[in-house]
Amino acid sequence: MTPTLKPLLVDSHCHLDFPDFADELDDVMRRAEEAGVGWMVTICTHVTRFDAVLALAEAHERVFCTVGIHPHEAGAEPEVTAEHLVRLARHPKVVGFGESGLDYHYDHSPREAQRRSFRVHAAAARQAGLPLVVHSRAADDDTLAILAEETAMGPFPGLIHCFSTSRALAEGAVDMGFYISFSGILTFKAADDIRSTARELPLDRLLVETDAPYLAPVPKRGKRNEPAFVAHTAAHLAEVRGVEPDAIAQATTDNFFRLFTKAKRGAVPAAGNG
Repeated sequence: MTPTLKPLLVDSHCHLDFPDFADELDDVMRRAEEAGVGWMVTICTHVTRFDAVLALAEAHERVFCTVGIHPHEAGAEPEVTAEHLVRLARHPKVVGFGESGLDYHYDHSPREAQRRSFRVHAAAARQAGLPLVVHSRAADDDTLAILAEETAMGPFPGLIHCFSTSRALAEGAVDMGFYISFSGILTFKAADDIRSTARELPLDRLLVETDAPYLAPVPKRGKRNEPAFVAHTAAHLAEVRGVEPDAIAQATTDNFFRLFTKAKRGAVPAAGNG
């Protein structure tokens, strides 16, 4: 009798190039596979370090990457053009742009530099037709306003990653065709508002992620996060929505490949499907 394969998860946002993983990346990848995580996207935060991000994706069949500049780095990284980002994104392993956006909580970069960088990334997404991975913290109004202005010049795909803010941002982004990705924050005790939003959004617009090495979900909170732990976030999302974990795995994975059209599923790995 042929065993029934469980749906595999996607960690749609992690930072595998960070030094937190340097000494045990092979073990991290093995644990992800054992946990039923079939694919990962390692996210670029510095365009000056893109080569290392791309090399990591090239070295692992089931890892994709993005190219872009984190809003924290918008004031320190060289200003790039949309055309330059589009050229870098021609590599088959590059499936999107970012993370880019606005972070008014930490203000590590001047806000005007963040806004300029955000618009350049949006223009690249519009030109290439690849998703824009949006970081937004304490900047809901400006994030929505810039996305509205940029999509008015021509639609492009994208998502709000690590959703942790107002329902208005989530619903406004969904209305523009964007997806919403939930991290381990969904599992935190004080995250009732986020769980309420997760319960009400359309299932076909939801993704899951770790944002590893940050934001480990309950019951791993306080530890360094890693892609295997996205299974805990997905299980919690299933509980919030009142469905089986396999249903969330299937939906969020299908949503990922619908959004990230350059990412290819490839052969289904055996681990995690016993």
